[in-house]
Amino acid sequence: MTRSFLKLFALIAVTMVAFAANSLLARLALAESAIDAGSYTFLRLASGAIVLIVLATGFSATKIKNVLSEGNWISAMALFTYAAGFSFAYLALDTGMGALILFAMVQATMIGLALTKGDKPMLLEWVGLVVAFVAFVWLVSPGLKAPDPLGTLLMIVAGVAWGIYSVRGRSTYSPLAATAGNFALSVPAALVLLLFTLNGASASTVGVILAVVSGAVTSGLGYALWYRVLPQISSTQGAIVQLTVPVIAAAAGVIFADEELTFKFGAASLLILGGVALAIIAKARRS
Repeated sequence: MTRSFLKLFALIAVTMVAFAANSLLARLALAESAIDAGSYTFLRLASGAIVLIVLATGFSATKIKNVLSEGNWISAMALFTYAAGFSFAYLALDTGMGALILFAMVQATMIGLALTKGDKPMLLEWVGLVVAFVAFVWLVSPGLKAPDPLGTLLMIVAGVAWGIYSVRGRSTYSPLAATAGNFALSVPAALVLLLFTLNGASASTVGVILAVVSGAVTSGLGYALWYRVLPQISSTQGAIVQLTVPVIAAAAGVIFADEELTFKFGAASLLILGGVALAIIAKARRS
């Protein structure tokens, strides 16, 4: 293996760990009541905006104005909806379960939007999508080990919003500047949410630290790393490597949050991730 390949592999690994860490940090902060969901959402988006603006501009006043103009209000509201749904969902969902539902809905949204634009999947793609969909329905269906219904609904909303945000960002000329602008534009909405939830607001030092780390490090720096990696890999490779995120998140939940892995979760995960991988690979061969 060449040094450049090992460097690329390391960057991808760090990025996927950062994405999975977002789920773990939210679960640790919210499940233990270290901070309320409204405050967590605000601090995550605000700290992420600051870090991304610094990365994109170096705090140059002229460049900051340009970055803000790169942002888009629709994308910013999609980002806010994702972050808010994500936070409130993790009041009730385990780390791995939340990441799996989020990932499944992101992929479903992106595939669904492609279908509305005339994309015609071949048989193998449909097989993968049907397998993933049936497994997802089984995963969230009522039963002894079913996830919390409200938490599931909120994470579904978060996944759809992030899927829309991702699709809208594909045609962005300057991804880092656009993301910094979108984060900045999402902060006012997060502030409104914070004001609406102020009566139930509570934030310990640990909760604030977890929220800021999620925003500044695993979101801000994680997204910056991802933008550095994306030009070096194909879109298919990018989609497939993200299949590791729910797995990493589930393992982190077991290690750091004493969460239990059930047979239903394990089997559904294999079917969902396998089905999505099959659809992605089949589409790559068609393209």
